[in-house]
Amino acid sequence: MKHSKIVVLFAVLCTFAFTSCKKDYTCTCTTTVGSASTTKVYDLQNQTLRDADDACERYEGSTAISNTTCHL
Repeated sequence: MKHSKIVVLFAVLCTFAFTSCKKDYTCTCTTTVGSASTTKVYDLQNQTLRDADDACERYEGSTAISNTTCHL
């Protein structure tokens, strides 16, 4: 009896441990051209932290005249 309770408890804890929490994140990107800069904000809804970080990084980039950096 005691052994089965431990197994059930372990199964429940494993379920919570391997379930990723999803929530809303905000990605803030700054684009710099010469000495001028602009900021744009992107809402990333219902994402895990890893997915939101990956999505935010996709907004980054550089060209010959501009540089865009982003962070959550």
